[in-house]
Amino acid sequence: MTQDPGKKRNRGTRARSVARKLVMQALYQWQMTGQSAADINLQFLADEESDGADQEYFTELLTGCVASSEQIKAVLKPVVDRPVEQLDPVELAILMIGAYELLKRTEIPYRVVINEGVDLCKRFGATDAHKYVNAVLDRAAREIRTAETK
Repeated sequence: MTQDPGKKRNRGTRARSVARKLVMQALYQWQMTGQSAADINLQFLADEESDGADQEYFTELLTGCVASSEQIKAVLKPVVDRPVEQLDPVELAILMIGAYELLKRTEIPYRVVINEGVDLCKRFGATDAHKYVNAVLDRAAREIRTAETK
């Protein structure tokens, strides 16, 4: 029996959403502990919660966000209303994922990047923080993906 291609794509999309959630948690841990991305990566991939995630994408996002953290913070600096260091760690982790995807994963439509960030923030951020994440990622998308956002 052949599988419906649409269902396969949705499963992949769901696995990427789970990977983003885990990366948000991993980036929070990185911010709080200063552990290396490699150590956090091993720890998260050993956890059974990672079974539903696109593990390859998880590793790419985590290591990419950490390795590009200065570039990401430079991108965020002009589009946030306070010093990046003063952002809530959960919101910063979500913004880092969004900025990384806007910069490095141009095949992902900017609206998808924003929606994924907003969804994560609704689940894990402070009350109404999703509105802030939406506005910041929208401004970042206009700067990074000028042609796509017009």
